[in-house]
Amino acid sequence: MGDILKINKKTSFVIYIVLDTLLVGMGMGVPFFCILFGFPAGWYLSKSLKHQKLQINDISSRILKYATLTSLVTLAWMLIIWGPMITMLQNPSANFTDFGIPLILYDPKLSFIGWITLMIFISPFLQLLMTVFASHVAIWRLFKKKQMSKNN
Repeated sequence: MGDILKINKKTSFVIYIVLDTLLVGMGMGVPFFCILFGFPAGWYLSKSLKHQKLQINDISSRILKYATLTSLVTLAWMLIIWGPMITMLQNPSANFTDFGIPLILYDPKLSFIGWITLMIFISPFLQLLMTVFASHVAIWRLFKKKQMSKNN
């Protein structure tokens, strides 16, 4: 496990892009698996930052920076997949009912707008939150282990 964490930043980011692309494909354009992938990505991020001698503020700012980069990858994929669908809003004869999205709001057009907003903006933000959460849980466990080893 220690050797896996010693991969350089560029290589690990390329690996992340490939895995995120596969997860977007597995979800058929819905980034559910990408959001869940935020947890192991955040855990890996904290474990890799552990080897560097950084202050807690530096660790937190780097976690936020790297989590933002990972969510931008998903945002780019969502813009590629769902962005062209925004042109349907300008088409007066667009059939939102048969588009295949869940019609959870009262109007099919409002449901479509909600779906596009969810896919393009909210899902990458949820991935960012999942990555930051997992990173901080991992840091909390690391510092707890250090503190317990100092007490013994």
